[in-house]
Amino acid sequence: MFNIGFSELLLILLVAFIIVGPKDLPKVARALGRFVRWLRDMFDDFKEEMELDDTINDLKAMEKDVKDTLRKADPSVEMRKAENTVNKALNDAKHAAESKPDTKKEKKL
Repeated sequence: MFNIGFSELLLILLVAFIIVGPKDLPKVARALGRFVRWLRDMFDDFKEEMELDDTINDLKAMEKDVKDTLRKADPSVEMRKAENTVNKALNDAKHAAESKPDTKKEKKL
């Protein structure tokens, strides 16, 4: 939820231990836990009242549709196929030109 790593949590606990003291630290931790739970409940109630969950789900579905459409409309795949075809044709023509002896020069000599 808060994206806090172990080292940050350890630092916060150390600072809380120094500020509050070892005697009152469990009481403060319980009160903080109750406050966070109350805050989450209030936020969930707010989302439910405002129908934000439905809106969020609709937006996620729209995002997925847009990404799928963009992936399907990407011309780079077709361009790579065409490039490979052209490169193969050019290489074949190059090999054919190199393998044919120049008969016109031989006849003139």
